Amino acid sequence: MVLAHFLPHNEHFFDYFHDAVSNAEDVAKALDDLFEHYVEVEGKARRVRDLERKGDDIIHEIFNALNRTFVTPLDREDIADLASRIDDFVDAIEEAVRRTWLYHIDEPTEYARLLAHIISKQAVLIGKTMPLLQNKREWDQLRQCSIEINRLEGEADDVMDKALMGLFDGAADISSLIKAIRWREIYQHLEDAADYAEDVADTLERIVVKNA
Repeated sequence: MVLAHFLPHNEHFFDYFHDAVSNAEDVAKALDDLFEHYVEVEGKARRVRDLERKGDDIIHEIFNALNRTFVTPLDREDIADLASRIDDFVDAIEEAVRRTWLYHIDEPTEYARLLAHIISKQAVLIGKTMPLLQNKREWDQLRQCSIEINRLEGEADDVMDKALMGLFDGAADISSLIKAIRWREIYQHLEDAADYAEDVADTLERIVVKNA
């Protein structure tokens, strides 16, 4: 059964979610590009900020649609929760990029590149997973995508552990200590993004289980 058939004609929740995850994928790709090709940092940071604001507009439209719509294709709390988790994912990426620019980071670390690459992979999977929600026949595939997103989150945790393990080693002066503290903040926002991607996947899977 296609859940979209239950949508009122004047509201298109799945279209909104498609736009939201497509934008999230653009944000994650921009993060990956920034750390992989570390040039024009301010311009790239501004692009991420603009994409984050675009994402906010889409999320606001989802909540406005909820307020306008009596009958929804999914439980209202599930729609709200899914929208919020996507928003959290984008916000965490934007914050990592913003801190990177504000702190005038000379060059990304290999750990930052690895985390950005993992986050980009998660975003691509989220983009592939969201359309599967509309058709029960594709829910098994959705679950497999969810499992892979969760596996990538575990991979991000491992990278984060390695990044923090020796972060403050050799911080013998105030300058190197400040640098280490700033990187710890950036790493935390990157790990948060990977965690929020897992939250998106878990929310999708929970919706599937509830409606199976």
